[in-house]
Amino acid sequence: MKIEKGSVWIKFKTMENFIRDVFIAIGVPGKEAEVCADVLITADKLGIDSHGVSRLKTIYYDRIKNGIQKPKTEFEIVKDSPATATIDGHNGMGHYIAKRAMEIAIKKAKKCGMGMTAVRNSTHYGIAGYYALLAVKNNMIGITGTNARPSVAPTFGAENMLGTNPLTFGMPTNEKFPFLLDCATSITQRGKIEVYAKTGEKCPKGWVVDHDGRAMSDPEKILKYLIKGIAFFAPLGGIGEKSGGYKGYGYSTVVEILSAALQDGSYLKMLSGYKNGKRIPYNLGHFFIAINIESFTSVKNFKRTITDILRKLRNSKKVKGARKIYTAGEKEYLTYLERKNKGVPVNKTTQREILIMARETGLDKNYKFNFRI
Repeated sequence: MKIEKGSVWIKFKTMENFIRDVFIAIGVPGKEAEVCADVLITADKLGIDSHGVSRLKTIYYDRIKNGIQKPKTEFEIVKDSPATATIDGHNGMGHYIAKRAMEIAIKKAKKCGMGMTAVRNSTHYGIAGYYALLAVKNNMIGITGTNARPSVAPTFGAENMLGTNPLTFGMPTNEKFPFLLDCATSITQRGKIEVYAKTGEKCPKGWVVDHDGRAMSDPEKILKYLIKGIAFFAPLGGIGEKSGGYKGYGYSTVVEILSAALQDGSYLKMLSGYKNGKRIPYNLGHFFIAINIESFTSVKNFKRTITDILRKLRNSKKVKGARKIYTAGEKEYLTYLERKNKGVPVNKTTQREILIMARETGLDKNYKFNFRI
């Protein structure tokens, strides 16, 4: 996605510190605030702008201020075994809950070969890839998924039932970057629509349709229609069966089940964030799987094989006019190389939100952003 005209670049460390301090100012304990800030800045570093600082106010700050997300996390293990654990997050900070849950899965995988944790009553946990990468850093395969507020209709349906439900995999390689597949089981997700709304761009047709099956491209109208329940995202593959939409629908259902059934958690319309017309916590569920490669083969052999697979894919014959074939995780790495010295591009809408949060929390005394809006 192109950088909006009028965007201002902020150094990673400055933005990370600001995010952390905003969380602390609204009641998030320091240790938890650091984790939350790290997840958000990682998204911006990798170019996943839909899940970085642009969501600080609308998804976390506002929800905490409105009392539908707890700033201090009560992390409870309700069921435990050598290889598994069930966790209740009690509507605390999703990033902190998720990191601890994956760390537990990794610890169990070191002993048992594989480890899995299931979480209930959590909140939005940012980019799923962050947690898969925790396993990668331990020379393991990381898998995670989460359900979300309903915005996707089942194949042949005209009602929001499923969330965008990412299914994410991370694997270590011999490259300078890991294999990281972090994507929703829908064609797009709400965060990208929000970015299009902030930049004033039209959304590609086919991403979203209204309740009559008509394609929508106006991001502002899409966001309003999503809230009203009269528009929905298409699953991967698109509308109907001809282009394989039933596949995305099926994978989304798998994520929904693994994010709810194992942990006795909430699902489908229970995740709307509303009850009897009043806002309530979202009660999201997640799952985390860590696979210890050494329990199957040596890490050296695994990395050799996966690296050979990825390089052969990238070096395979391209279609006419194509410049390059990529493998998962490569574009994010290249974006990081482009941004590591420049920082985070902050569009005008997010600039206004940052100034509002800085003023309301008193952080405007410590942070002097060069915004001209």
